[in-house]
Amino acid sequence: MRILYLECAMGAAGDMLTAALLELLPDPDGFINKLNSFGIPGVVYSKERCVKQGICGTKVRVLVNGSEEGEDGCVTACHEHSNENESRHSHRHTHVHADHEHHHGDHEHYHGEHEHHHGSMEEIEHIVYDHLDIPEKVKKDVLAVYSLIARAESEVHGVDIKDIHFHEVGTMDALADVVAVCMLMYELRPDKISASAVHVGSGHVKCAHGVLPVPAPATALILKGIPCYSSGINGELCTPTGAALLKYFVSDFGNMPVMKVNRIGYGMGTKDFETANCLRAMLGEGQNMADSVVELSCNVDDMTAEQIGFAIEALFEAGARDVFTVAAGMKKNRPGTLIKVICNKSDAEKMAVVLFKHTSTTGVRMNECARFILEREEKTVDTSFGEVRFKHSFGYGADKLKPEYDDVAALAKKLGVGII
Repeated sequence: MRILYLECAMGAAGDMLTAALLELLPDPDGFINKLNSFGIPGVVYSKERCVKQGICGTKVRVLVNGSEEGEDGCVTACHEHSNENESRHSHRHTHVHADHEHHHGDHEHYHGEHEHHHGSMEEIEHIVYDHLDIPEKVKKDVLAVYSLIARAESEVHGVDIKDIHFHEVGTMDALADVVAVCMLMYELRPDKISASAVHVGSGHVKCAHGVLPVPAPATALILKGIPCYSSGINGELCTPTGAALLKYFVSDFGNMPVMKVNRIGYGMGTKDFETANCLRAMLGEGQNMADSVVELSCNVDDMTAEQIGFAIEALFEAGARDVFTVAAGMKKNRPGTLIKVICNKSDAEKMAVVLFKHTSTTGVRMNECARFILEREEKTVDTSFGEVRFKHSFGYGADKLKPEYDDVAALAKKLGVGII
């Protein structure tokens, strides 16, 4: 079982998560080149070595049209500051303006000579689906994470989500971080993602809306249900983007699980504190051991195949590990369908909400199931058709090797041959 553990002792931000996960890859430079090939409008990624309190790690930077988001979310050209680490806010922010008729008024100085643009969720979807050359799963992950941010901002500002408009550079900066992390998760393919409790920092942060408490209101909303704390460090340690990425990908929060660590990555923040400002990611293998999942089930006899298919898709998008159906004979001699959902225990209530929303059921059964798991790793094999990733599963006396379907299907389409 491949486990990814995220240590958030200094919070989490999109750039820190990107940098930490980047260090887990065998070819970080090649991945940066891949990110730059995706075509996010105006965005250029770069990375550099960085040392915090004697710890060496990676700092990832994102330029939007040659500029980097600066303190308080304003647009600042990188060459305008002799000490960039002190001039930039500790983590990137996505700033939101809920008013369509947004007037600049007294805060025009935030933007200097740069034109102030906005972007809606609809425009974000347009960029992701029409402009980015990334896998379909990654597109869905990106929009799901961004939706968490938009919903939180919508609640904070008291407006409908369709009326939320994002600051231009904040939008592209946050989108760049979300795309990078979702793509890294796709590349690493952990079977389970765990994280420590999240350190949020303390005090206040100045942004385009004024002075806000830490954690920022949107961050606090996203972190609902997630263990978090403050130990007195004055500053914002967890951003809305970082919180949303953790909320979406992490299945449980707590102490590091029993695992054999193979790779460690350090993603560095911008500001310096007495404690090293970094997020640590550890990738390794869980030992042969039992695991547990929750199985939710319900019976329906008044739904069409299309409606059931739509519900299944919604369950997968919400984070279900598996969903399947079984034909069933129902009362009154009606043919029906048994819907089964496998998920993490922490996601059980979320899955029940989806079932009630998208199916006709009025009750959902829940069983916690213990299970045995084979350890897994991924290998890339150079075949006569091209490179193919293989899943290697082993343990309990078993040793299995299976090609990754997506790679086989892509090669089959490219070469015009069958997959058998």
